[in-house]
Amino acid sequence: MTSSDKLKIAIIGSGNIGTDLMIKVMRSKHLVCTLFAGRNFNSAGMKRASGLGVPISDRGIEAIIADPSICDVVFDATSAQAHIAHWAALEKLGKTVIDMTPAKLGEFCIPAINAQACLDTGTRNINMITCGGQSSIPIANAIGQVHADIEYVEVASSIASRSAGPATRANLDEYIETTEDALQRFSGARRAKAILILNPANPPIDMQTTIYAKIANPDLPAIQASVDAMVAKLKTYVPGYQLIVPPTIEGGKVVTTIKVMGAGDYLPQYAGNLDIINCAAIAMAEMIAEARHSGHAKHTKERKHG
Repeated sequence: MTSSDKLKIAIIGSGNIGTDLMIKVMRSKHLVCTLFAGRNFNSAGMKRASGLGVPISDRGIEAIIADPSICDVVFDATSAQAHIAHWAALEKLGKTVIDMTPAKLGEFCIPAINAQACLDTGTRNINMITCGGQSSIPIANAIGQVHADIEYVEVASSIASRSAGPATRANLDEYIETTEDALQRFSGARRAKAILILNPANPPIDMQTTIYAKIANPDLPAIQASVDAMVAKLKTYVPGYQLIVPPTIEGGKVVTTIKVMGAGDYLPQYAGNLDIINCAAIAMAEMIAEARHSGHAKHTKERKHG
């Protein structure tokens, strides 16, 4: 794919999430970062982008409104509250938005589960849920594929306090609500609970998430096979995703634990919680790029033979 064929990506938000996304976009064969927009030219992310030759702006979303042709897809790495206003403007411009915040306006997306469905419906606001959601929901979904009637599912994510920036801390209520809603939707559980623990330990801990599912007469071998297949799907776009405690019966519940190690692109490796949601967003953007490229190629071929 030539540079002119690549999907043009604008990133709003120059914090840790946005900066790591930028570096991942630059490494992609299908994407190109055409705008990195924040509010402060002196921020670490802005300086990094400038040093890498990425076009930058301190006007946030206004930079896209002023020149809509600058991008095809927008990554919104700001906050849940800001995304509400951003989407109102970007929807009018006809942009596809991949929302990194727990704003819950768009279609919930877990690439290992419903990426193709998001493409098929043509949704233009794709919500990446939360970091805890990206790590736990695939496992809950795998369990739900074996047992349609899950009485209760609970996920507890423990992350390094250092990996939770200002936006994450400001969105904790939205984080819990969005993760629980998506858990219920993708697992089929009657009730769901999400817990987030910010661990201040030094050296920082790696992200770990434990999933508890209350099921009558669980079929453990079938659950294990379903979970293993889901982990294999996750690892195609999150290489640091690991099952560290296989499904077991504990206290009348099915319990399993995963760990996520980050790729270390911009963020430290212990920030697997941020890395997994970014990897999921990049996987979705690359699928959009490939779909558009194949659609364009098909249209060109039809014109030649028409």
